[in-house]
Amino acid sequence: MRGIPMLFVVLMMGLTASAQLTFTRADTLRGSITPARAWWDVQNYDLHINVFAGDSTITGFNIITYAILKTDSIMQIDLQVPMEIDSITQDGLKLAYEREGNAIFVRTMNKQSVGSTKKIGIYYRGKPKTAVNPPWDGGFMWRKDEQGRPWIATACQGLGASSWWPCKDHQSDEPNDMTISITIPPLMVAVSNGRLKKKFDNLDATTTFVWYVSNPINNYDVALNVGSYVEIKDTYQGEAGNLDLSYWVMDYNKDTATTHFAVVKTMLHCFEYWFGKYPFYQDSYKLVESPHLGMEHQSAVAYGNKFKMGYSGKDLSGTGWGLKWDFIIVHESGHEWFGNNITSKDIADMWIHESFTNYSETLFTECEYGPKAAFEYITGIRKNIKNDFPIVGAYDVNNEGSGDMYYKGANMIHTIRQIVNDDGMFRDILRGMNERFYHQTVTGMDIVNYFNERTGMNFNKVFEQYLLHTTIPTLEYHFNGTQLQFRWVTDVVDFNMPVKVTLNDNGYQFIYPGKKWQSTTFTMSDKKEFKVDPNFFIYTKER
Repeated sequence: MRGIPMLFVVLMMGLTASAQLTFTRADTLRGSITPARAWWDVQNYDLHINVFAGDSTITGFNIITYAILKTDSIMQIDLQVPMEIDSITQDGLKLAYEREGNAIFVRTMNKQSVGSTKKIGIYYRGKPKTAVNPPWDGGFMWRKDEQGRPWIATACQGLGASSWWPCKDHQSDEPNDMTISITIPPLMVAVSNGRLKKKFDNLDATTTFVWYVSNPINNYDVALNVGSYVEIKDTYQGEAGNLDLSYWVMDYNKDTATTHFAVVKTMLHCFEYWFGKYPFYQDSYKLVESPHLGMEHQSAVAYGNKFKMGYSGKDLSGTGWGLKWDFIIVHESGHEWFGNNITSKDIADMWIHESFTNYSETLFTECEYGPKAAFEYITGIRKNIKNDFPIVGAYDVNNEGSGDMYYKGANMIHTIRQIVNDDGMFRDILRGMNERFYHQTVTGMDIVNYFNERTGMNFNKVFEQYLLHTTIPTLEYHFNGTQLQFRWVTDVVDFNMPVKVTLNDNGYQFIYPGKKWQSTTFTMSDKKEFKVDPNFFIYTKER
C-alpha cells in the first residue's frame, strides 16, 4: 500500500493549526480523543427515554457497556447543556462527577482492569435543544401533524447526539449494538433504528417501544420519531437474500406512500450493483416520515420530501434529470453505504460521507437513464460549487470542511473514474471499499491509500488538490505548429494528473501534464476542434 506523501500530511496539519486559533477547549473536548475517552471502548448502549410532549421535556438513562483498554479512572461522558445529570452509577453505587460545559468527567469506583468489561449508568433529564432549521441546525422537533396531533423527531448531525442523550460523542467509537426504549403517551407510535423487538403498556397509561440495532451505529444516526404512524411492509430480493422493507408514515399518507415508495427497490438494485450488498440486512431498511426534509438515520432513513420528485420539487442540477427521482430517498439511502457502513473517524473527513453519497445520485441517474443523463447531471451540479474554503476541516475540534464536499467532492470522484478509465474496475473499487471498511470508522488517508492500492496508480496529489485547496486544476495550453504544448497550474507541487483531450480525429486520448511545459503532436486540421473531455472537473486556459 502506498503511503501519503509528507506534503499531504504537513498541509493537513497546517490547516488544523491555523484554524485552531478560532477554537476553544470545549471544541477540543468534543472533537478529540481526550485521555478521559481514550482508555475505554464503547461496546453497547442501552438507552431508555421518556418523552413528554406537553412541556417538551425528556427523562431517561443510558447504560453504557465498555471495554477497558488501559488503566484509568476518569471517564468523559458527553451531555449538552441544558440537559442535566440526575445521577451516575456503577455496581449499584453513585459516582462522583464534575461538569465542564457539555463534558461530564466521572470518577469510577476504582481503577479499571485492562481487558475487562464494565457498565455505567447515566440518569438524566431536561428540555433538549429545539431544532431551528432541521436537519442543518438540528435538535428536537416538537411539531403537529396535519390533524393537529403531536409529531416529534430528532436530527442531530453536527450538533451531536449528546444534545439529547449521554454518550461518548465522537464518531471514532461506535457501539457494537444498541437498544433504544422509548416511552410515550398512549395512541402514538415510536419508531427508531433497527427492529421493533417488543411493545408494552405501562401502569401509568404510557406505552414503551423497544428497538434493537444489531450492527455498529454512529451516534448521530440514532433517531427518535413519535407520531401517528402506520407501517407499510414489503420485501426486496437483494444480494444477501430477503431484505425487509418498512415504511412508517402518517396514517393519512399511507396510500400515497405505498405508491411513491415503489422507487426504493429500484434504488436498492442500483446501489447494490455499484456498492455491494446493503450493509444492514439484519436491521432491515426503513423510511420514516419526518417533519423535516430528511436524514440518513441508519436503517431508519428520515423522509420529509412530501412525496415529491427532486429536492423539495427542485432539480439541483438544473438539467431536468433531478426531477425524475426522489432526491431524499436516493441521497439519504446512499449514506447507508457511505456514512453509516463506512464512517469517518473525525468530522473533518466528512467528505468520505458526502462526496461518495452525492456521486451516488449520478450513478442512480446512470442506472435509470443512461450515461448521457448521468454526464449531464454530474456536470450540471457544478454550478453549486463555491470554492470558498477547503473540503477537509480542522482535525480534533469537531469542525467540518466546506459544503463543497458534496458537489465538488462528487466531481472529484467522477474525475478519478475517468482516470481509472475502466468502469468495471471502478465498480469493483466502490464495492471493495464497502467490503474492506465494512462497519468501520476510517480516516481520509485510509481512503486515499485504498484507491492507490486498488488502481496501482498514485492519486495522492489529486486528492490533495481537490480536498485541501479551493482552486481547481487549470490546464494551460497553446499550439506551436503541429505541437500541442500544455502544463498544469495548481497549488500542489508536482501535480501530475492525466487528462483526456483530442489530438487527432480518433476521439479523446490521454496526455500526462505536469507543472512544466510539455508537448505532443497535434494533427487535427482545425485547432478550434481541440477539446478537453468535459467529464474531467478542471478549468482550461489557452495561452
